[in-house]
Order: sequence, then structure tokens, then C-alpha cells
Amino acid sequence: MNTTTRLTAAIALLVSPAALAEHYYLHAQNLFDGVADKLRSQVTVEVKDNQIVAIHDGYLNSDSAAIIDLRQHTLMPGLMDMHTHVDMVLTGSSYAEPFFKNPPYFALRASNYVEDTLMAGFTTVRNLGGTVSLDLRNAINDGHILGPRIYAAGNAIASTGGHADPTNGFSKQVSLLQGPPGPTEGVINSYEQARQAVRQRYKDGSDVIKLTVTGGVLSLAKSGDNPQFMADELKGVMDTAKDYGFVVAVHAHGAEGMKRAVRAGVDSVEHGTYMDDETIELMKQNGTFYVPTISAGKWVAEHVDQYPVIVRPKALAVGPKIQATFTKAYQAGIKIAFGTDAGVFPHGLNGREFGYMVEAGMPAIEALRSATLHSAQLLRIDDQLGSVAPGKLADLVAVKGNPLTQIELMEQVSFVMKDGVIVKQ
Repeated sequence: MNTTTRLTAAIALLVSPAALAEHYYLHAQNLFDGVADKLRSQVTVEVKDNQIVAIHDGYLNSDSAAIIDLRQHTLMPGLMDMHTHVDMVLTGSSYAEPFFKNPPYFALRASNYVEDTLMAGFTTVRNLGGTVSLDLRNAINDGHILGPRIYAAGNAIASTGGHADPTNGFSKQVSLLQGPPGPTEGVINSYEQARQAVRQRYKDGSDVIKLTVTGGVLSLAKSGDNPQFMADELKGVMDTAKDYGFVVAVHAHGAEGMKRAVRAGVDSVEHGTYMDDETIELMKQNGTFYVPTISAGKWVAEHVDQYPVIVRPKALAVGPKIQATFTKAYQAGIKIAFGTDAGVFPHGLNGREFGYMVEAGMPAIEALRSATLHSAQLLRIDDQLGSVAPGKLADLVAVKGNPLTQIELMEQVSFVMKDGVIVKQ
């Protein structure tokens, strides 16, 4: 995105909604609408203000509408990534940063990350961890910075010593000064504390809930897959989350932790590395979504030397297995929503996940649907987003060529419209 285009887009987003009233005719060679199993050829998608008004056959013209020429492109709904960390890019040096940097620093740096994400075609993300993401969401919604819609979890919820315990790896002296984290910080050890933690997320303004129900790769703890929540703790989370209408995502590598979470009624399982046949059947019975994050698995395995010593064996054990788990899950018929774990790797590379999914056996059109309609269904916003249809919000992206025959084109998004505003062309 050149400086002029970035400035134009920023100015457009900073003015009042009334001043953004626009009428567009988008001429597209192909249209993937998020629902149909085939592309529709030579269409005009009509957008007025921030809504899709109609889809016309052929290339129509209008004296009252601006014509956007995408006649060499495939147009589709704005892409969605259901597992991001827009407030970070994790490297070996990142582990010490909280001791030396304040939250405003992370927020300012992340303003670049969210713009990279939007320019890659991802107009909506679910951000699974980090309080800075709540402020980023608000700044984007208020038009101060460019970025996708963010459905933010705030701090993840863990058990003591669990994958998202923010004090893992601290020395005893630092831990004594810090004090043991509790429900406010996202660490629980009982049904009652689980209720308090969910209510705190509501108070903080979180949109979704994130739990770490098993060990993880990048935390400073030994196990990457052991179960870390008891059934009563999960029940406390889900009983309360249902009262507040939260979608609940669980980080999980180990099968036992996954099974406990699925039985409790969570909405999605992230990573799912050691998913077994019993887990698959439980997920199918409960309608639980799977969010694979193949990209993160490959990245940590390929960059293992940059992480602390305690992390490296986990990265080598877990990372390479996620793609094979995805194949097994897809063949079994589990519902799959698109997710990358961006922030483990640099933001803006989210589109690589499409290639990994196709490589693992998913048809290209299903991979596109996972990042549009199915992700919108997971977030319970498919009445507004996730497909190209009259009355839906005008989030639209395009790639030059046909991604059904060249899935790598999804890494080269050339047109982005968010909420009826063109931010990349």
C-alpha cells in the first residue's frame, strides 16, 4: 500500500459515517459468494453506503455509481481469521519485553500489525489474548487507525502454571513482588473463580472468551499437552459464559483436555494437535468447530532455535503434527473455521494457511468457505458477514485470477473493502 493510498484510506475512515456515503458497482470476472459450490462469472456487485445492495448478472453501468474494475479478479467476502494475536509478534526476545515496555508501546507497535492484517484481506479477526487488543479494537472502530474488525478476548483464562499464566518463568523474587495472579489476571482454580474470571472479561469489554485447557508450545512451562482444567472449572466458565452470550474458544493440544472442554460445551477447539477418534466424535456430536492454525505449527518447528530452551522440545514435537491432524479432522467431517495464530509469525502472512489447508486435502473452495461463511457462523455474525448477499455488510476482497486453481493467490489480495470503504485498490 503506497503512502498516498494509505493516507486516502485513513482520511476516509476518520470522517463521519455520513460523509462516507458511496455507491459502487464492482465488476468482477468471478464471484465466490461464500455459499455456492461454484464461482459465478461476470457479475456486478452493487454497494451503497456500507451494505451490499444487489448482485447483477453482467457488467452494469450507472451514472450514480463509481465503477470498480475487477474484471480480471475473483471477488469474495472479506476474509476472517479466527485465531490471531494482533498485539505481538513473538520472538525469543519477546519474553522479556513486559519487564521493560509499557502497554502504550505495545499498542502503538500493534497499529502496524493490524494494518498489515487488513491489507492481507482479513477484514475480521478473533483475537485470542492480550488486553491491548481491546484498545486496538476501540481505536479501529472509532476510525483512528486502519485495521480489521476485532472480536477480542482480552486476557486468556488459565489455571495456575497453565499455558496462559502470565507469571510462568518468573523468578521467586519477581513472583513475590507481583503476587499470585487470580481471576482478574486470568488465573483460576475453582468453579467460583471461573465465574469471577468470565464476569471480569465482561467488565473489561471482551467480546469472546479464551481458555488454555492444555499445556502449550510457547509458554515457559514443561508440558505442551497435559490437561490443565478440571470439569468443575470448565463448568463454571461455561455456565457463566452462556449467561453473557460469549463464544468460548479453547487452546488445546492434548486429547484429554480437548474432551473435557468439548463435553463442557465450548464453541471451538484451537490447534487440536493430539486429537483422537473419541475427541472427533465428541466434536461432531456437539457441533464444535475446529480452528487448525497449521501456519503456527510450521513456523515454530522451522524457527525452533529462536525460542527459550524449555520451548524447543515442544515446538519440535507439536508443530509438525498439526497439518496431519487437520487432514484427519477434515476427512472425519468436523466443522472447520479458518485460523492461523498470527503473532506467532509476522502479521500479513495469514493467507499462507489456505495453501497448507489445500495441501492437506481440503478443496480450495472449502478453504475459502472456512475463512468466510464458517468463521462468521462461529462468531454468530453470519447474518451480517461471511457471504456476498443483499443486506450484508460490504466487506469484500479480491485477488487477480482464480484462487480455485491457484490457491497461492490468496497471499496476494489486491482489493480490500471494509464496511463499504475501499482501503486497498
